[in-house]
Amino acid sequence: MNLLLLFDVDGTLLLSDRQGGKSMQEAGRRVVGEQFTLKHVQFAGRLDPLIWADGARHAGVETDGALHERFRAAYAEVLQRRLDETGAAHTLPGVDTLLDRLETEDGIVLGLLTGNYPETGRIKLRASGLDPTRFVVAAWGSDARTRRDLIDVARSRYEEHAGASVEPRHVVVIGDTNHDVDCAHHHGCAAIGVATGPSHDLAALAAHEPDLLLEDLTDVDRVLAFLASVRAG
Repeated sequence: MNLLLLFDVDGTLLLSDRQGGKSMQEAGRRVVGEQFTLKHVQFAGRLDPLIWADGARHAGVETDGALHERFRAAYAEVLQRRLDETGAAHTLPGVDTLLDRLETEDGIVLGLLTGNYPETGRIKLRASGLDPTRFVVAAWGSDARTRRDLIDVARSRYEEHAGASVEPRHVVVIGDTNHDVDCAHHHGCAAIGVATGPSHDLAALAAHEPDLLLEDLTDVDRVLAFLASVRAG
């Protein structure tokens, strides 16, 4: 039986010196005006369309429709420019080695479960040196209304890819926030919490009881042992 591994992007696979949020702010002001602000908006673990909607409501403009599409286009343009100029995106400790090892393991399917829009998520991955096509299944922030709903999106796309279904108990979510753990456990999936993001240290993640808690992804053997136990369980 295959295991579907769903990686979060920001804070789990990579960091980019908060260029995503800075680019959203710049893009919002470009399409809405100087009244657009994300100053008090929560980013960690949330979906990009919801972050946009918070800023749009604060600015007193529509949250859906053509203005949202203009924002998305501007955000992608600004993010690409900023990451090209700063070189800020980089993979987190252990990520490259772990992905290389996982790709040699039979029965492992790599995927993404992230709040990013697909276009900007791919920009971040490429800027950090990761090929987005390594992740054959992806559930993006614009694919559902809540993060919990992205699990069903990912399972459906797995079925399209593999021609077979995957049970929740054979899905593993890897992320750096309580939202990642919550969406996994809500569906009966396993959760690996990794404390490499800016919002949750080990103690904060431990409070949400991930099935495996890690400081980072450098202990590849420990990750593989955990995955073997999920498959056997």
